[in-house]
Amino acid sequence: MHRLRVFITSMGIIGPVGQGIGETIDSVQKSTAAIKPLHLFPASHIPPLPVGQITAVPWATDMPRTHTLALMASRDAMKDTCEAPDAVVIGTTTGGISLTEELLKSQIQDVRRYALHSAGSVAEYIARHVGCNGPVLTVSTACSSGNTALKIALEMLRSGKVNRVLAGGADSLCRLTYYGFDSLQLVDVKGARPFDFNRRGMSVGEGAAMFLLTAAETPPENAIAELLGGGLSCDAYHPAAPHPQGDGALCAMQKAIADAGISPDEIGYIHLHGTGTVDNDLTEARAIRSLFGDLPVPPCSSTKGAYGHTMAASGAMGTVMSIFGVTRGILPGNTGLHDPDPALPLTPISVPTQPEAPVRFALSNAFGFGGNNAVLVIGHPTRSKNTGTTVAATPPVFFSVLGSACLGGAGDIKCIIERMAQDEPFAGTVPPAEFTRYLSERHARRMKRLTRMTLSLAIAACGEKEATDSPVSVFFGTGWGGLSETHDFLEKLFESDERFTSPTDFIGSVHNASAGHVAIHFKAGGPNVTTTGGNCSFEQALMSADLLAGRDRDPLLVVGADEYHPTLSPLFDPSVAISETPSDGGGALYLGPETTPSACRIRTACLDYAGTDEQDIPNRIGHLVEQLGGVQRIRDQFGTILVGIPAFHRDIGQRQLDAFLSASGYPRRIIDYRRYTGEFASASAVAAVLAVSFVKADEVPGTHPRYPTPLGGCGVLILGFGDYITAMEVLP
Repeated sequence: MHRLRVFITSMGIIGPVGQGIGETIDSVQKSTAAIKPLHLFPASHIPPLPVGQITAVPWATDMPRTHTLALMASRDAMKDTCEAPDAVVIGTTTGGISLTEELLKSQIQDVRRYALHSAGSVAEYIARHVGCNGPVLTVSTACSSGNTALKIALEMLRSGKVNRVLAGGADSLCRLTYYGFDSLQLVDVKGARPFDFNRRGMSVGEGAAMFLLTAAETPPENAIAELLGGGLSCDAYHPAAPHPQGDGALCAMQKAIADAGISPDEIGYIHLHGTGTVDNDLTEARAIRSLFGDLPVPPCSSTKGAYGHTMAASGAMGTVMSIFGVTRGILPGNTGLHDPDPALPLTPISVPTQPEAPVRFALSNAFGFGGNNAVLVIGHPTRSKNTGTTVAATPPVFFSVLGSACLGGAGDIKCIIERMAQDEPFAGTVPPAEFTRYLSERHARRMKRLTRMTLSLAIAACGEKEATDSPVSVFFGTGWGGLSETHDFLEKLFESDERFTSPTDFIGSVHNASAGHVAIHFKAGGPNVTTTGGNCSFEQALMSADLLAGRDRDPLLVVGADEYHPTLSPLFDPSVAISETPSDGGGALYLGPETTPSACRIRTACLDYAGTDEQDIPNRIGHLVEQLGGVQRIRDQFGTILVGIPAFHRDIGQRQLDAFLSASGYPRRIIDYRRYTGEFASASAVAAVLAVSFVKADEVPGTHPRYPTPLGGCGVLILGFGDYITAMEVLP
């Protein structure tokens, strides 16, 4: 069966060299460089390090810069339509931290001021502005986030479940990235010079690029380009350094080309990741040389010497540059390249060039911390191969559950079930001894709380697997990422008057750091995706696994975890702020294809962004019931329902639950699982593992005065209410 084709029908971009497509094209043709000394905030460096800073924007003092950039690019991408997209997928690493840093430095304790701190708040902010109430996903895979978001959007559209997706990447300058990359000695004080013999490092930048993607059998009239394929891989080598031979980068490029149904000799341009660091440029060049073998390498270039490394936005902005090459015959020059490095097995074009023959296909490369690699293939909408046809929506993908583990305040799953049997909460912070049970002293010493928890969960879920049965891919959901590292990095920075901080804490502060450690442990070279969508981060991870690996035959891991931090958790998470018991924990599922024999199966059935519109509750609940197969299926298939309503959203969540019970007439036991787990973003990961345990035992532990506990061969439905309406099914 052929897949639907996916076309880019509109796009928006903002960066240091221009706002909008017109200004950006003009800058590219003129080789405009915008790397200048930082002046966003007072810097300890004299003079400040050169950065790619956007100046021609009316910044609001109460709005994070990333949100502003994402909105400006999204408005450009949506300017020719009044129809809301069916889904929004955004890659970001900084979220609202540019504002958070100012608040923390001023010791502001008002929780409301931190409402836009989370990385997930960027996608939600955009969803509200464009009127999207379908799936809203946030991807945080470091500097490959934008391209990873576009790959997820591509698979959403190919599935036939949605028709239009707004996707891309956005990140802003902030102290965390400015001082963090400097602490790693990766910044060139003269500005980035990718692939130059004298290159000494990168320049941090900011920007956003967003795309409106449409699924169709033939190119729509407004089609700009075609997104033909994408490839994801993980180096599984080091938390920050790339694989020295570029093996992961090569794998991602090979996957993207195969996914597009073309061959390397058909590539006419490559937009390089090209950060300007010695190792990154060398390994990317080696990977490209391996890709083409004896074939000549097509024209290629990196534009980071013009506007800096824009983190999560870099891949998406590189995709815009690739589109220029394919559709306008403009190949950007490699700004900063003056003396080609003879040690590199490729030489990028140094000035803007018009190709001798039209470029049919282009590669857009993006590689990030944790070895996360994401490559896209772009084609001309009318010159590409006609590989698509109309297809029906793909049937639901269930995963077979091969292993599971969870941690909570009471300890592991055995202790948690014992508490539930007595109808007692197991809220609280995970005892440190639970981590050291699975980690060596060397590992435990090098990691902080979230990574210890995540790796412990992954190891416990997989058990003692042979190398052939180890997970190939890792999907990780976390609402807040490494809070310990983020706090310690900023605390040291502020205490030293912004002169000193920790490179180790910087590496650990990125949301995908924990997933990277899991990949390294298992040598998992497949997709490594971190989602960070607040209270539904785990559901987003499970949905991403379905889209990116659900039809593969390889085993994979889906993990959700969050740590409690005494300073940051009550400021960032309003549900934690009003909770009596500090809590954290998580869950992990070791999964295989549905055909693998196992005691139960799991899938994400619904992931809708609901916002706070109470008038729309009947429509949203109606869609939920439809996604679950209707009233009769809900009554017949599920022996109990686990419901999670975050404390801060308790009022609207309860109204959503009441509407669901009224619509479905569900007659059996309803369990409020957050009453047991306590308040933390990825509590639904614990609920998923509990549901697996219940289905395997065919009963819910403990007694209940009204409802029987046996499941009678039925499954468990896990519902989430509040700003999102979610559903996961666990069936025998």
